[in-house]
Amino acid sequence: MKKYLLYLFFLLPTVLLAQAAKNAKPVKNAAQQKQFVLFDVEFTYTKEDADNSTPSKSHYYVTGNKINPNRPKDWTSPVDYRNGTVHMRLEVLEKPAGNAPTTWSLCYIPNKGQGNGYGCTNTSVYFDKGVYEKDIPMTSFWENESIIWTEGIKQMDLVIKDNSGGQGHAHKRADHELFFPTKVRITMVQVAAGAKYDPSQVPNLPRTQ
Repeated sequence: MKKYLLYLFFLLPTVLLAQAAKNAKPVKNAAQQKQFVLFDVEFTYTKEDADNSTPSKSHYYVTGNKINPNRPKDWTSPVDYRNGTVHMRLEVLEKPAGNAPTTWSLCYIPNKGQGNGYGCTNTSVYFDKGVYEKDIPMTSFWENESIIWTEGIKQMDLVIKDNSGGQGHAHKRADHELFFPTKVRITMVQVAAGAKYDPSQVPNLPRTQ
């Protein structure tokens, strides 16, 4: 009886604490909950790349290890990224002379879609080298409701275009030498609803813009 009481007094609290620690779920860093980098890619893109990209021309595909493997499966819960914003950062490192107006469509390809089956936002139209950034509401871009956000995103398709609209793929241009070759770095950061983009949380970004 005495040994049993000693067990209750000294050992049982330790056992219970150990079990509680085992069952506890890891707490994520608050900054990680507020935003995550969907992808950060730097690449050179040529006319040959545009002509030979498959299944669609003028496309650069962000798949495999190019897209964040730790992106959430569900973009609505427990953190609501679907109703947040995306911070788009485009760094144009090389661009042919001529100042041809250029843009990239940034298309979310979901694991499961509806209607059109995917949705796209875009960079600003740019004319020269430089850094271009903007925040875009996730509920504002083309066909954003065609994505079933609870099922997550499979890949991103980046499409180089002129400024004429949806079908202005750069490889179709007679003056394609004004668009190719080019070298860009494109970074997309998903920011939760109610939060504000924090560049200090994005790895390898220059601290002076």
